Amino acid sequence: MIKDIDYRAILEKAGLRGGELAELFIEERLQTEILLEDQKLERASFGVLRGAGLRLISGLKTRYAYTNSWLKKDLEELAGLVSSAVEQEEKIIAIPMEFKSPELPPGNKIIEPPDSVPVQDKIELVKKAEAIARSYHPSIIQVRVRFFDLVRKIGIANSLGIVAEDQTTHTVFMLQVIAQKDGELQVAYEPVGGTVGFELFREEKFEEIALRSAKRAVMMLNARKAPGGKMPVVLSASAGGTMIHEAIGHGLEADLAEQGLSVYQNKIGEKIASELISVVDDKTLAGKRGSYRIDDEGSSAQRTLLVERGVLKTYMYDLLEALRAGKSSTANGRRESYRFRPICRMSNTMILPGATPSEEVVRSVERGLLVKKMGGGQVDTVSGDFVFEVQEGYLIEKGQVSEPVRGATLVGNGPKVLLEIDLVGNDLGFGIGTCGKDGQSAPVSDAQPTLRIPEIIVGGALE
Repeated sequence: MIKDIDYRAILEKAGLRGGELAELFIEERLQTEILLEDQKLERASFGVLRGAGLRLISGLKTRYAYTNSWLKKDLEELAGLVSSAVEQEEKIIAIPMEFKSPELPPGNKIIEPPDSVPVQDKIELVKKAEAIARSYHPSIIQVRVRFFDLVRKIGIANSLGIVAEDQTTHTVFMLQVIAQKDGELQVAYEPVGGTVGFELFREEKFEEIALRSAKRAVMMLNARKAPGGKMPVVLSASAGGTMIHEAIGHGLEADLAEQGLSVYQNKIGEKIASELISVVDDKTLAGKRGSYRIDDEGSSAQRTLLVERGVLKTYMYDLLEALRAGKSSTANGRRESYRFRPICRMSNTMILPGATPSEEVVRSVERGLLVKKMGGGQVDTVSGDFVFEVQEGYLIEKGQVSEPVRGATLVGNGPKVLLEIDLVGNDLGFGIGTCGKDGQSAPVSDAQPTLRIPEIIVGGALE
């Protein structure tokens, strides 16, 4: 890939008017997408996308251009475009004579590459899952199933003397069920996947995913409304990491934290959470949705300790923000595709497990709410205020899990909640997602152990 291109000549031309960094990024994507909705096959696409992007950082500002060609003449044209965009000439970027490849962590072995499975087999899997979920109960009015796989090859060369290539495989399966009764709707959503091949379905049986989603939608439809007010809340490990992702994760991305758009600005070295809380962003986890061996800037993947026993240790940096802050990249420079410049993004972000058995966390609550599945939500990274929906919740009464309740929301402030968490379970549960930021999407996973928040506002019915 990148080594078959005269990248040195391209970088030299891009840096003729000066700057801090010139970078060539190339990408090839082999992907399949199947979407079934209302018993209709809405989409069954298979294709190959290829292109290149050229970035020039000058005066700590980014100039970026892209093309769907790898031809030398087209890449030279890109180099001329980004170079001509420099308003004031600076010292010419010196391109090294020798380039080195970074050491890469071990990759995840793909047992059954998705491109080895016939498209018709994937369509049949989607149809069977839809039929299982739809037939579970008469109240189910809609089922939506999406299958997606991707083999992504990337190559990067930059004026720091880095040249790197890698390949990542993604397989994702998502099922959404909507149930209706007396004008009331309940939605259950179940995504599974990661940097794995079709062997995903050896561990995650699509039949079980379909039934799990259908049962949750029907159960929540028949549940009574959640009580509202201030109360203790236990976030189960099965809730995934929505809280960590939204309430603190985005705020620790350096482009937000260093530019006054995060409540965690200028807080490195300070206590920002309970001493029971440690947070890491780990790109090296085998098979997880947000894993990779190099980021989209050629930095070798690593495990970054963000919060240690409540104390903020560092932010997540890409190359641009590292240049601004005089730091090193933490390999969090990611982009949706060659059409986009890289920006600071999370990968696999998690609160580390504690020492308390999860059953004891629940037993410690006299009366409160157990959250087993989070829904969507919103967070203000500047203030830390958030609102999250609860997709699956249960009352806790006298330390025991009681009846299911619907319609609950959690309303609070991320920094305040993190400081108040007083029990951390010894378990760990992962959730997956596609994170949106600045018009780009990126695959991520988030994880947390069972957590007890001693008091938080629960939106629900007044009692």
